[in-house]
Amino acid sequence: MTGMVSQILLAIILGLLAYVYLSWLKTKNFWKKLGVKGPTPLPLVGNYKDAILGKMHSSLIMQKYYDEYKEEPFVGTFGRNMPMLIMRDPDLIKDVLIKDFSSFPDRGLISRESNDPFSQNLLNLKHNRWRPLRNKLAPVFSSGKLKDMFYLITDCSKLFEKYVERVAESGEPIECIELTAKYTTDAIGVCAFGLNTNSLGDEDSGFRKAGRDLMSSGTRNVLRRMLREYVPKLYGFVWPLVYNGALDFFFDSMKATMEHRKNSKERRNDFVDLLMDLRNEKLNDFEMTDSLLISQTLIFFLAGFETSSTTISNALYELALNEEIQDKLRQEIMNTLERDGQFTYDNIKQMKYLDQVVKETLRKYPPGSFLIRAAATSYTFKGTDVTIPKDTRIMFPVWAIHNDADIYPDPEKFDPERFTEENQKSRHPMNYLPFGDGPHNCIGLRFASLQTKIGIATLIKSFRVNPCSETCIPYRVHPRSFIPAPIGGIVLKFSKV
Repeated sequence: MTGMVSQILLAIILGLLAYVYLSWLKTKNFWKKLGVKGPTPLPLVGNYKDAILGKMHSSLIMQKYYDEYKEEPFVGTFGRNMPMLIMRDPDLIKDVLIKDFSSFPDRGLISRESNDPFSQNLLNLKHNRWRPLRNKLAPVFSSGKLKDMFYLITDCSKLFEKYVERVAESGEPIECIELTAKYTTDAIGVCAFGLNTNSLGDEDSGFRKAGRDLMSSGTRNVLRRMLREYVPKLYGFVWPLVYNGALDFFFDSMKATMEHRKNSKERRNDFVDLLMDLRNEKLNDFEMTDSLLISQTLIFFLAGFETSSTTISNALYELALNEEIQDKLRQEIMNTLERDGQFTYDNIKQMKYLDQVVKETLRKYPPGSFLIRAAATSYTFKGTDVTIPKDTRIMFPVWAIHNDADIYPDPEKFDPERFTEENQKSRHPMNYLPFGDGPHNCIGLRFASLQTKIGIATLIKSFRVNPCSETCIPYRVHPRSFIPAPIGGIVLKFSKV
């Protein structure tokens, strides 16, 4: 009997090994048959073993392959056994993102409403639902609305300045990603949702805690991201095991806010009001449920505070390490204030050097370190004999492109002069993609730019920022961070000017 059990177990093991081997052979030859060069994948993990094991950020792995195949228009890789084509040629990138958008209308991310209601947001929705919803939501970030939001953001920036003033008086260094996230959480809270999240005034702010928990590099969050990216079919089944309880806080808060607006008849003409106006509509025959509406508030909240706080803290890091750039920026800011007396919507937009500093920060540290699209049909790349099948994932390695020495000489150097008007015109537009491009570009990019510039200008006018013994030099990306951030955070010291 024991011998029979052993034989059965051996047969199962051999069967599994045979399955793994045959699957690997199929994977191994996939890109070769299409005439696409790329690294040989490993069984089970493909070409992203170090990302799956939490040893290297996936954007840096893409950069490695991007650099190894410099003569190729694209590089064939695998996320586990999923084909992932890394794009290199800027003209082909433009074709996929813009010219042939109809062939790549989706991001290829999974939306499983039955067991993950928050997945039905603008990032994940299929084109037939994404397009009408995006068109309805876009007006919340119109120029007129941004002008109204400007004074709400500057009110938050004044509290931000007072907070940093107390830090400067203490003489102690501070971790800046968390610091700036308090400011951006308050700004997106009041502008989009009409809420006083009080992150700068209350160290135990519920919204700040929820945002921190949702974007952390904890095991549950990392596992959830890895499953979504590399084993999407399994994700739907194990989602309850990797569920983050902070989602409950956010859902309850947003539902209460919407109910209050409904009962009180209060209108602020913000994102919440726009969603409530959609509640009774049908867009392309799909119902605007509460979970669908609240999913949009979640993605706007996370994108609104996290990308901007990362950008502000990265800018402060570079300004601390480059005093002459910091001084030049401060001079532009002070000249503006001497002329106009205060920050305005127009003069923030008109500060050219501030704009260059922000753009160079986004060049060196793009928060969206790669973009994804999925082929809706088989597609032949122009000027090539390569035809990819339907559902192939297309990867745009933004981090790699932005740090390509052939495009940006000496890419490790922080140099805002790269973004003078003349220098920008000299580069292919697809070689700078901090917010993506085409119809799927970031819907809130102008809001993000505005609150980022206000935050930087507010601090640099009043404080000198310097590195300290705890500052991470050189900048080493945390392998498990969602948005690339350095190991140990960004610790800097502030002093009054």
